[in-house]
Amino acid sequence: MSEKYIARSHMVAARLLGGEMIIMSATDSTLFSLSDVATVIWQSADGLTPLSSIVRDKVCAEFDVQPDTAYRDAEAFAAKLASHGILRVSDHPIVEDDVIALVHP
Repeated sequence: MSEKYIARSHMVAARLLGGEMIIMSATDSTLFSLSDVATVIWQSADGLTPLSSIVRDKVCAEFDVQPDTAYRDAEAFAAKLASHGILRVSDHPIVEDDVIALVHP
């Protein structure tokens, strides 16, 4: 299994309202209301932490779910949000564009 990394897109509006994470895609104006598990994944999507670590250390630690099931569901969730431009998914760590610009002007 190749490792996956996820990062939040900067092309979204996201707010935690009354304990519920609401995200809108600037690309297609799709609105998402995330579950508690999806919110944990979203908040952990820093581009540097492997998805398997997010699932093991955050999702499985906070919720009663089997690791294999949680990982499959997390991959599907990430792919769905990536299709709307809300998450970026990669086989390697995702370095922020701003950091790259500072290192390589």
